[in-house]
Amino acid sequence: MATIGSAAPRFKLVFRVPPASLAFVKSAIFSAGAGRYPGPGNYTECCWTTMGTGQFRPGDAANPHIGKVGELEEVPEARVETLCVGEDVVEKAVEALKRSRGMKYTE
Repeated sequence: MATIGSAAPRFKLVFRVPPASLAFVKSAIFSAGAGRYPGPGNYTECCWTTMGTGQFRPGDAANPHIGKVGELEEVPEARVETLCVGEDVVEKAVEALKRSRGMKYTE
């Protein structure tokens, strides 16, 4: 694990997720090593989460999972920001994020 004086690069991972999937997705990225604060205290699972509303209008060529072509859709979303220390951690966290998109969430 990196320490405060470490030369390991730091990355900020930012993503949006439906509120019902929030705990599942955060668990996936934390298991991959994201959210560990380098330094004294051994802090883990650190992130900043804000709730908001996303919007989009599917175009003519779209096959939307939510909403209808040509109609404005608004959906609740959680925006998550977390720290990844080291290229290996950010790569694993991004892969975990991608894998979690295709899995079923429990509410």
